[in-house]
Amino acid sequence: MSVITVFSGIFCKEDSVVHEIAGSTSYRLITDKTLVGDAAGLSGMAEDKIERAFSASTSVFNKFTHEKERAIAYLRLALAKTLSEDNLIISGMAGQLIPKEVTHVLRTCLIADLKFRTRVAAEEKGLSEKEAVKLIHSTDNDRAAWVNHLFGIKDPWAASLYDIVIPMDKKDVMEATEIIKTNLDSDAVKTTESSKDAVKDFLLAAKVEVALVQEGHTVDVKAKDGAVKLIINKHVLMLSRLEDELKSIVNTVPGVKSVDTKVGRDFYRTDIYRKIDLEAPSKVLLVDDEREFVQTLSERLIMREMGSAVTYDGESALDMVSKDEPEVMILDLKMPGIDGIEVLRRVKQTNPEIEVIILTGHGSEADRKVCMDLGAFAYLQKPVDIDLLSEKLKEANEKIQQKKRQKG
Repeated sequence: MSVITVFSGIFCKEDSVVHEIAGSTSYRLITDKTLVGDAAGLSGMAEDKIERAFSASTSVFNKFTHEKERAIAYLRLALAKTLSEDNLIISGMAGQLIPKEVTHVLRTCLIADLKFRTRVAAEEKGLSEKEAVKLIHSTDNDRAAWVNHLFGIKDPWAASLYDIVIPMDKKDVMEATEIIKTNLDSDAVKTTESSKDAVKDFLLAAKVEVALVQEGHTVDVKAKDGAVKLIINKHVLMLSRLEDELKSIVNTVPGVKSVDTKVGRDFYRTDIYRKIDLEAPSKVLLVDDEREFVQTLSERLIMREMGSAVTYDGESALDMVSKDEPEVMILDLKMPGIDGIEVLRRVKQTNPEIEVIILTGHGSEADRKVCMDLGAFAYLQKPVDIDLLSEKLKEANEKIQQKKRQKG
């Protein structure tokens, strides 16, 4: 039997179609929510962090944490494990991760014109035309970014990605269901020994990718009959040393018979390969209105393998806390608008797990007491010795990691 993937634009009757197929066949429905939950269980990452991989909006810290790449690696592993079964309907964005070598997959796309989708949005959600158009454009942007990330194709509805593209403004739910069920009878999507082997290769590649991300590495992985190929797409000065390290990790994965490495098409671009240092803080938010000082500080932290982002006022800092969830903040006290003490108070109310280091040139002993009472991790004066600040950051990171270990 086969596997069906359904990738759809929002308000294109996807839920109705997949439930109709599931109800009239023996196929089990697997959604993005299912796979996100499985990936979270495998990785220990929060479900919302896994789910964000589907979004066009990437965290400002991602170039340091590779959180999106890590989430996708665990989604691949969850999906590859699921594909050990047949008779599946995989509905959502994760189905795009199945490699083309797995041929017993009927890849289906549901899409419709904007007029149809706005009408469905009004019927199903009670949205106005303006609200519907905004939501449709936003979710289409997510799908376009997802497809572009995986395939380098900007059109998420490109016919080359699918076996069937069904225009839902021209077909009703029952007609769409029958089209899909009819195509399931095609010999092209029947399970074969070759396709089963491709699932095994997919699972091994996913296990290798996870083994690498657990050690801070992100490279493309291919597998065929136990032979693993690693593709390095960012420039690295000591390539042979990196290759040796990657091979030593991959050779510990059960089922790997050989490991080969090569540089990919993007290797000679300006991006530099960066292994994630899991012991160093990689999500540090610097908040200070002295632009030259804070930019220099950010650069000095990056040189010490600590990922940092910068904001210049309290309001922007609070906005970034809500969107990007830094782990450590370095916070000035005297800023226009919302001052540092108020930022500290609000952060500790909404995100108490964030460790806050006060770094100020104007504070008093009274300010120090207030900050420490509010839960600041440390209170430092400008000018600060960069080694002392680095040590405090590492201590804050260790406290955070210890809490995570106690929870999980």
